[in-house]
Amino acid sequence: MMIRTALAAAALACGLAGGNDWPQWGGNDPGRNMVSPEKDLPASFEPGQKQADGTGIDPATTKNVRWAVRLGSYIYGNPTVAGGKVFAGTDDTLLAGDRRFQRSRGGMVHCLDEATGATLWRLVVPRRPPERLPKEEHFSQQHFGTCSSPAVADGRVFLMTSACEIVCLDVDGLADGNDGPFMNEGQYMAGAGKKPVMLEPTDADIVWVFDIVDELGVCPHDAASCSPLIDGRFLYCVTSNGVEEKHTHCPCPDAPSFFCLDTQTGRLCAVDAERMGRRLWHCLWSPPSMGIVNGRKLVFFGGGDGLCYAFDALAEVPEKPVELKKVWSYDCNPPHYRFRDGQPIPYYAGDKRKKDSPNKDDGTYLGPSQIIATPVFHEGRVYVAIGQDPAHGRGRGLLHCIDAAKTGDITESGRVWSFDGLERSMSSVAIADGVLYAVDFAGRLHSMDPATGAVHARVELNAETWGTPFVADGKLFIGTKKYFHVFSAGAEPRELARIALGSPSYGTPVAANGTLFVASERYLWAVEEETAPAQ
Repeated sequence: MMIRTALAAAALACGLAGGNDWPQWGGNDPGRNMVSPEKDLPASFEPGQKQADGTGIDPATTKNVRWAVRLGSYIYGNPTVAGGKVFAGTDDTLLAGDRRFQRSRGGMVHCLDEATGATLWRLVVPRRPPERLPKEEHFSQQHFGTCSSPAVADGRVFLMTSACEIVCLDVDGLADGNDGPFMNEGQYMAGAGKKPVMLEPTDADIVWVFDIVDELGVCPHDAASCSPLIDGRFLYCVTSNGVEEKHTHCPCPDAPSFFCLDTQTGRLCAVDAERMGRRLWHCLWSPPSMGIVNGRKLVFFGGGDGLCYAFDALAEVPEKPVELKKVWSYDCNPPHYRFRDGQPIPYYAGDKRKKDSPNKDDGTYLGPSQIIATPVFHEGRVYVAIGQDPAHGRGRGLLHCIDAAKTGDITESGRVWSFDGLERSMSSVAIADGVLYAVDFAGRLHSMDPATGAVHARVELNAETWGTPFVADGKLFIGTKKYFHVFSAGAEPRELARIALGSPSYGTPVAANGTLFVASERYLWAVEEETAPAQ
């Protein structure tokens, strides 16, 4: 293991590893299609046994694994890989080993060496206290940690923290000094009202912070979660604005739902004018995507009101914040999902946890859903599924294929096809070699024709599935609450491996530079094909 790690480090340092980085959610594709050109990825691996002291994985018990590290108790986001580094968001469980900090049930961001898995630096994100929320509203799930997939560009790392902020970090951390202009990392990581921590070279270097709550007047619900999209000088993200604790209304109805920042300064460039808080059901979590349609660059995002939106992308940094121009909207909930006997169907009637809910959690309940998945742009079309928070249970969903070239209300004119054989889903689709892969919360993997929506095959994963199918090297990789699966890619997926990771795999695997990166709820593995030593 030590020899293989040393060789891998040397190869990466010399630029010999080949392949491509995966710098943000969706890799190098702003359309967020989860497909990679990587080759020679193993069809299976042995994740290994835990060390007796609980600190990690015994490398002698692994196979096809370059390294494995424990990162926390909750890994709900997805790693990104750029410039020889791996970035991942987690909770703050590992603070127990650092006497400088007290756990606040907040989040962390880890930067690891891509070759060895060694920690280079960490950002600690304290829990946001009630007094830093509008009207001291509920914000309960910060202990889920940083759910955002970091975006890396031009030596900077951008992400949404568990405290509902956008932070810009130096990729090298404090090891090369504090670059500024933000100079108060010790206070930030200690938390407001506490004594600043003594900084070390293995701490993060914050360049700027944009507080979404303070600056845009939003009230996050449950968890702050969105993987930002970088387009040159611009960062696009949703706000995580949502309803209050009793789920009766949005306390900040006129706050923006979607916004754009200047990546260099953190200054606000643009917001939407939809006032979605007046009609959203739960929260805004859908990461945006981007595509060029007839020479026009558009940004797409899924709304908490069940509509998919397209806005004109910014071409230059404005002197003052502007309103994003809406190009089209598409209602992903047809009338029979919204109304029953002429009356609106209450959104939370479909929450299985309610005593009087008619939802039997068998996938048959019919009612409205929002969009949590990323709208995927591919060859002039947008593909997006509807769903709800997994805690609400199963229910009927829909997968839509939308013609992105239309304008206005394109609910009818923009519909290419819809597929109602999918249950509620938080997952995005992946499209490769003429096959679309879609999975629902119940764990049904569908291979489909992206042009028509016709189903080629359906595979039962038999476990809750939150992540997105990932396609690379002729294989399809996907994690569930029970196993990590590897299939042959194609119209008729064939299972190649079923791997027990020891805890659920809620995120999406990624590949970069000849390596597959797989996360469970607690560990991250760098998976590569082992080669026999030279004779």
